[in-house]
Amino acid sequence: MTNVSGWVPQTIYTIYIAAPAERVWEALTSPEFSRQYFSGYTVTIEPRRGGTLTMTAPDGSLHIGGEVIDWNPPRRLSVTWNVGWPGLVEALGGTLVTYEIEPAGDAVRLTMTEAHEHPLDDDILSGGQQGWPAILSALKSLLETGTAPKITMQPPMRMIAALKRRGIRIPGLPD
Repeated sequence: MTNVSGWVPQTIYTIYIAAPAERVWEALTSPEFSRQYFSGYTVTIEPRRGGTLTMTAPDGSLHIGGEVIDWNPPRRLSVTWNVGWPGLVEALGGTLVTYEIEPAGDAVRLTMTEAHEHPLDDDILSGGQQGWPAILSALKSLLETGTAPKITMQPPMRMIAALKRRGIRIPGLPD
């Protein structure tokens, strides 16, 4: 099991969703749900501590791999989140994504925390800071209305430039 005790939280988002905790948990852990709010990407989680996490792109290729660090339905899920770009994890260290679901009256409070093995600069973090609000907003819409909006975003150019400066090649983009 990966030891994440010293990893530093650097990105935190909290949203309120008018849905039961069990339904939010299902959306976070179900491949069928994730495909709807994660822009066609499918998250598959082996439902136990020490299990695997995989995220496949719409074309079926592996995009992210990881390990389940904490599995506590329907309250807390922590997974390592290793994007499969050549040299990325070696250069930047690992990432830990944690979802905490707490009662909040007729809603739940969902807090997503992205922690890192090593502190990262704002340019590197800008990719997640651009992507997470769209993902969490689509999740909220899906659970509250039954439909996730199609959100179109520009590529995270600040992050891409910072990764290229570190010699990290991003598949599908010119060097």
